[in-house]
Amino acid sequence: QMLKKALASLAALVASSPAAFAGPYVNYETNVSFAGSDYTASLHELHLGFTGATDYIDYYVQAGPAVIAVDADDTELELSGKAGLSAPISEKLDAYGELSFLTGEIDTGYGVKGGITYSF
Repeated sequence: QMLKKALASLAALVASSPAAFAGPYVNYETNVSFAGSDYTASLHELHLGFTGATDYIDYYVQAGPAVIAVDADDTELELSGKAGLSAPISEKLDAYGELSFLTGEIDTGYGVKGGITYSF
């Protein structure tokens, strides 16, 4: 529910400003987890995405299949996606945020990330 509201807010923000679309892209990403030196799991994502920009923000939306490989367990094929944006606060300071999801056998998981980047 929270992800739906956030994505709707992002869509409204993007739609309210003149946009320039940079176009589609493909992104492959692997995340591997360890407990100490022991491998526990990996997540392999292959996403189709789109980037764009308005007068105020840069944004992206991407989604696609995700393979979850847990040590000593079955491999699962799921769906994952991300939507993010970045906006300048000042000449050297940018703020960014990302919402993500990963379907699962029992529940869909959600993630939220945000931060500030200072350029020298």
